[in-house]
Amino acid sequence: MIGGGHAGCEAATASANMGAKTLLVTMDMNKIAQMSCNPAVGGINRSKGPAVWSPRAQCDRGKFIWKWRSVLDATPNLDIWQDQADELLVEEVECVAMASHCAPHSDLQVGEHTKQVVGVKTIWGAEIRAKAVIITAGTFLNGLMHIGRKMVPGGRIAEPAVPHFTESITRHGIRSARMKTGTPVRIDKRSIHFEDMERQDGENGYYKFSYLGEPRPLQQLPCWVCYTNPEVHQTLLSGLDDSPLYNGQIQSIGPRYCPSIETKLVTFPERPQHLLFLEPEGEDTNEMYLNGFSSSLPMDVQIEALKKIPALRDIKVYRPGYAIEYDFFDPTQLKHSLESKVISGLFMAGQVNGTTGYEEAGGQGTLAGINAALLVGSVCCDGIATHSTFELKRDEAYIGVLIDDLVTKGVDEPYRMFTSRAEYRILLRQDDADARLTEKAYELGIAKRDRYDWWIEKKEAIERIEEFCRTYAIKPKLVNGALEAAGSTPLVYGCKLEDLVARPELNFEKLQEIVPAFREVIEQLPNRKEEIAEAAEIHIKYKGYIERERMVAEKMHRLENIKIKGKFDYPNLTAISTEARQKLEKIQPETLAQASRIPGVSPSDINAMLVLLGR
Repeated sequence: MIGGGHAGCEAATASANMGAKTLLVTMDMNKIAQMSCNPAVGGINRSKGPAVWSPRAQCDRGKFIWKWRSVLDATPNLDIWQDQADELLVEEVECVAMASHCAPHSDLQVGEHTKQVVGVKTIWGAEIRAKAVIITAGTFLNGLMHIGRKMVPGGRIAEPAVPHFTESITRHGIRSARMKTGTPVRIDKRSIHFEDMERQDGENGYYKFSYLGEPRPLQQLPCWVCYTNPEVHQTLLSGLDDSPLYNGQIQSIGPRYCPSIETKLVTFPERPQHLLFLEPEGEDTNEMYLNGFSSSLPMDVQIEALKKIPALRDIKVYRPGYAIEYDFFDPTQLKHSLESKVISGLFMAGQVNGTTGYEEAGGQGTLAGINAALLVGSVCCDGIATHSTFELKRDEAYIGVLIDDLVTKGVDEPYRMFTSRAEYRILLRQDDADARLTEKAYELGIAKRDRYDWWIEKKEAIERIEEFCRTYAIKPKLVNGALEAAGSTPLVYGCKLEDLVARPELNFEKLQEIVPAFREVIEQLPNRKEEIAEAAEIHIKYKGYIERERMVAEKMHRLENIKIKGKFDYPNLTAISTEARQKLEKIQPETLAQASRIPGVSPSDINAMLVLLGR
């Protein structure tokens, strides 16, 4: 693993837990999993239905680093080497005697040559040999930071850029390009007038990312809200001529959904104010992060503008906001396993694939680590790796949507994962993530027995609730008074309890008051009653929608099973449009379903290909 960020840490632990001897190469062991931008994971969204609910955790940046460091240190098969990658080592390998057991998994024919990764060389001259290499270098590849007209090479503030490494990859035919991102000013909380801000406390409910650990161990700190104003805007606009985004200094594209404050002013000139969200960086620090004020304007302009906000009139800052440009690699050059189509054994994950965000990086890292471990565990007799892969479909996980979007559609701006990108988001709820993925993870070896046992216990408890609701008979005369009091229509005929659960105005909490026998069932649940009950309630209440979406997904699976790799000479395929020929030739999709998701490939093109396949 080249890089110790979120993608690198997830990749390293995944591969090591599967039994592969793993080495994580990082420039600074004291900044493992550094949260380079805001100190939070996840997103706030409980205003709509459960299909788009998303938990969020405010994090202590320093403790997050050392927690990850302790996880890495305690993981068997995993070593760390502090150094900087300088050159990717690649050899050309000939397939000389393909073993019969390898043939089903390889596109190679005997006598063909392929490029095979064999390791990396570092700036200190260490040559590290490996059967697989995962690049998770974040924003460090030829990173260039901007504050006003000042430019300094770097991968993150006060950390060096990585030169040369990109060039050692592109010389083998892999395409690279440039992207831009940014981060806001960091403020000393002792200089803030909190009395002029709106306090926002975090949620203290039972929602967590994992229910395996102890209750939240850290002190719960609030966030704070304030707004810009016309005077702030005037000061910021006065420095626009020195903005790298508008003076031609930066040519690359930044994230659409996390724009700089100067971009907001130019894009929405009619707005008198913009929301700013002040987040604590940790329990034991005065440093605070000003979400919504990402900027690469000159530092004096940033500070002068911020002092026009009443709550920040006396601010002291630790460092200004800055923009950073960096190299990424066109992700359409990757397989769904995140292995390169050009160099066997080379995987890429995180921002080097054109994404942005901790979660997007971590998800890619997990899949890359799994597939790298599968690769090194299965090498045929001539040294060429031929193996089965682990992939997640679009109806199985948001990771599946993310990776399919990347390798099928590519990117023209930093990619963020949103629920709106998933056509099967009713199937991808946060409450059933364990139902979708725990058994897969356990089979791979990345989920341990305690997690698997807890899932089985939870699964059986959910099934007991659903069975009770499906079979328990409701008599109108016993519940009609309570139903009317709850604002629900009284019953004319008897029904089953699940029919009442399906009513939008009723929930498990109300039904436990109306049906005492149901309350007894809930009270007999094992630990984490709220989590189990919620999962069962959602599954019952939205059963019709879930089943309908599952049927749609199953239809698409039929196209997923139609393999087309190597079956068409796209440049000469006159039955489809010119744009479709060009896109299909470039991406070389594995299946007809993947081809159908490529922008520019129409349903009529897919139908023509089906006819040509004889279907």
